[in-house]
Amino acid sequence: MLNKYPLWKYLMLIVVVVIGFLYAAPNLYGEDPAIQVSGVRSAVVDNSTLDKVRAALKEDGITAKSIAVENGLLLARFSDTETQLKAQEVVTKAMGDDYSVALNLAPATPAWLRDVHASPMKLGLDLRGGVHFLMQVDMPEAITKAENDLQTDLRTNLREEKLRYTGIRRIGEGKIKVTLRDDETAEQAETFLKKSAGTDYQVDRDGKDVVLTLTPTRIKEIREYALSQNITIIRNRVNELGVAEPLVQRQGTDRILVELPGVQDTARAKEILGATATLEFHLVDTQHDLGDALNGHVPPGSVLYKSRDGRPVLAEKRIMLTGDHIQDAQSGFDEYQRPQVNIKLDSQGGDMMSRATKDNIGKPMATVFIEYKPTGEKGPDGKPTLKKVEEVIQVATIQARLGRSFRITGINTPQEAHNLSLLLRAGALLAPIQIVEERTVGPSLGAQNIQDGMNSLIYGSIAILIFMAIYYRAFGLVANLALVMNVVLIVGIMSLIPGATLTLPGIAGIVLTVGMSVDANVLIFERIREELNAGVGVQKAIHNGYSNALSTIADANITTMITALILFGIGSGPVKGFAVTLAIGILTSMFTAIVGTRAVINLIYGGRRVEKLSI
Repeated sequence: MLNKYPLWKYLMLIVVVVIGFLYAAPNLYGEDPAIQVSGVRSAVVDNSTLDKVRAALKEDGITAKSIAVENGLLLARFSDTETQLKAQEVVTKAMGDDYSVALNLAPATPAWLRDVHASPMKLGLDLRGGVHFLMQVDMPEAITKAENDLQTDLRTNLREEKLRYTGIRRIGEGKIKVTLRDDETAEQAETFLKKSAGTDYQVDRDGKDVVLTLTPTRIKEIREYALSQNITIIRNRVNELGVAEPLVQRQGTDRILVELPGVQDTARAKEILGATATLEFHLVDTQHDLGDALNGHVPPGSVLYKSRDGRPVLAEKRIMLTGDHIQDAQSGFDEYQRPQVNIKLDSQGGDMMSRATKDNIGKPMATVFIEYKPTGEKGPDGKPTLKKVEEVIQVATIQARLGRSFRITGINTPQEAHNLSLLLRAGALLAPIQIVEERTVGPSLGAQNIQDGMNSLIYGSIAILIFMAIYYRAFGLVANLALVMNVVLIVGIMSLIPGATLTLPGIAGIVLTVGMSVDANVLIFERIREELNAGVGVQKAIHNGYSNALSTIADANITTMITALILFGIGSGPVKGFAVTLAIGILTSMFTAIVGTRAVINLIYGGRRVEKLSI
């Protein structure tokens, strides 16, 4: 029978509508000003932390809407930003340096919606407000570090090959000169180094001197690795700020773009993102007296560190391995269900660790965490200066000869193991980074952008609704219902997609799809009118109208979808935001215009004897 849908199609439509409304609903509840408390390194957020925060707030007479610990973080919600700022100051003072207290905006989604994993759309920097940083990687420092590593490897390899040298030094950017004892040894060293050079460096000899020059390919690899590694580190550090949907991406050959929507504490963001960190593994010096070192008599080949709890650690100055060679670090448990961290090195790092530990089984090894933190002052060249902070994060006994994979045990809690694995993954920073550009978008400006965007959507929708209702009468009302459903589906899908972020251009994409969604119905309705004017029966006219317009609608939307995909592929942030909402809007508008309106029309007119249509 013409214009009759089977039951399963109506059920499918109902399911889609319910899901759309369900996942779009959290956007109606807004956000609460909040503070987020997270443990720094080995500190753990638990019920005792919760009691301490409650006591601090109660003592200062600050009332919180709610305080809860979830997934190792404490989140306290407040009724306004003034209370939020006061609470942050109080809690920061009460918790000390072991905890990070960050400002945040927490969705006020009801618990029943959170139970089905429904959450509001993520808003971009231009809508929510926040901070924008452009960070530059110190590439010359990355190349210098690679040169230092090469010198260390040369000393070790030449010593193992029993090729005696009198000096190894840097003679220029990317150039290392090795001076051998005589011409014959230099020739042997040249042969050996050429075999192991690969594409990393070029080997040239001049008498007793052998010069190694880093190849352009190797220099490019160093630059690429330094940039990609810094991006990974910054993403890990952003997690400490509690940002829902940060943007961290490469820009050019040596810069990183960071956008943190919703972040109000810009000083805290700069402190975390601007710090530079690395790792080093040293053998603990057990041959000399620690007491003498504490009295100022540190042996020439050793260095005195402090652990996080303040205990002194005397370690050998020679570096066994740096964090540059760590490929992965994961927290877990050993066979006795005690926390541990599993380390995986690259092939070069595995060889270095194997050589360093084969004769040191049973000896303690210290993992030294080194940070370069901004001092707030500028040097003679006008660039911000950094201070070096070193501390031992772990002392472990070498139980066997280590290779590419080994584990660190003796960790107190699973949370400490998790934090340590994060430090190990994020600690291998090859070069310092500096913030070269900073912009702040205030929450009031973001709110104004949202208001302007919503006004354009509302006014445009009202104009379309009135036109469709007047021009197409009953069929126009059905198209209006589909239009409203289209907007709901777009919002629901944007809320469902984990990586989707709504920006001001994204709102423009939604406004555009509002017009496009009724465009399909206009084509269908005009086809139906043509059929009726040609004397075709009502049921046949409806059927032919939808069937004949389908190919035209599909062609128009497919070409627009191709454009949206191209914009997403080659565009920048704002253009991508427009492309995402445009692509989603195309899919939802086709569904509501073709399937949705057809279902309603069939429900009203299908299978009935109708003499005239209100169209």
